[in-house]
Amino acid sequence: MALSVHKKFFSNRSQIYADLAKTGHWPTTYVSKSSPELPVHWHDLDVSGYVVSGSTYLIDETGAKHALEPGDKLEISRGTLHAEGSVVDEVVYIIGTEFPGSLRDQLALLDPDDAAR
Repeated sequence: MALSVHKKFFSNRSQIYADLAKTGHWPTTYVSKSSPELPVHWHDLDVSGYVVSGSTYLIDETGAKHALEPGDKLEISRGTLHAEGSVVDEVVYIIGTEFPGSLRDQLALLDPDDAAR
């Protein structure tokens, strides 16, 4: 289980889609409005994210903060504890998931103490 941030990974959307083709992930555009830091949680699927505009941070399971800005790619493996940081201004992501479906359902915040993790 791991959380990785690849700084300055892409400079245009065609590079994002080329990377998604390599991973096999299904893309969805996600717009995050102003919001507080989320609680620590996990997801039951591998997720890749590409920050198109705006900035925020991710918190890993050790509590370390990882800054996210345009051009960065993030990878969150299934079961990895993490939290999205507060959003002051809008952040636009292209999110890749292993299979098609409702992003809201796929990215449900699962309890860190859940035995299924």
